Amino acid sequence: MPTAPPDSPDFVERLRQGDRAAFGELVKTHHNMLLATARTLLSPADAEEAVQDAWIAAHRAIARFEGRSQLRTWLTRIVINQARMMLRRGGREIQFDPTDEQDALAHRFRADGHWQQAPRQWELAGPDALLTREELRRCMEKTLGRMPDNQRLVLELRDLQGMEFDDICNMLDVSASNVRVLLHRARARLFELVDHFQETGEC
Repeated sequence: MPTAPPDSPDFVERLRQGDRAAFGELVKTHHNMLLATARTLLSPADAEEAVQDAWIAAHRAIARFEGRSQLRTWLTRIVINQARMMLRRGGREIQFDPTDEQDALAHRFRADGHWQQAPRQWELAGPDALLTREELRRCMEKTLGRMPDNQRLVLELRDLQGMEFDDICNMLDVSASNVRVLLHRARARLFELVDHFQETGEC
């Protein structure tokens, strides 16, 4: 007998009725994605703890799940809330108002919005290509690690997980304009890194 796909009414109803196999399937489907989300805010060990706590919270609350959002969105919101609680206990907060943050690419544009100097086309070719790609990957990981929590989280949710803007706004309780600004600034930091790497070969 074929199983109902996740988020189908039949699957959600199985979850509400306490079907352990359905909950196991839910964990298998979403665990890695939730862990990646938690790691944008927490250390790997703390991220594991936050996701485990989130699964416990989800299991307790699943009977009351009303289906007004996708299961994935609901679970991600639980994980983010768990991560934020852990951050608060450590004396940190995530601010989702980006108005005080500087745009990493502001200096690249003139007042009329055009480039000061257009970016050059960048192609990796030749025997050093793979090594260069690996060096760039490490540089990008460093840049992500230094990125403000709010930008890194929005970048993960939108660009890496492909979530819709409305879902991100709802789970973070922030406006669409703030999400778009945060996403632009996160992308700008990565663009600036690639641009600098292209010119110098260094982070």
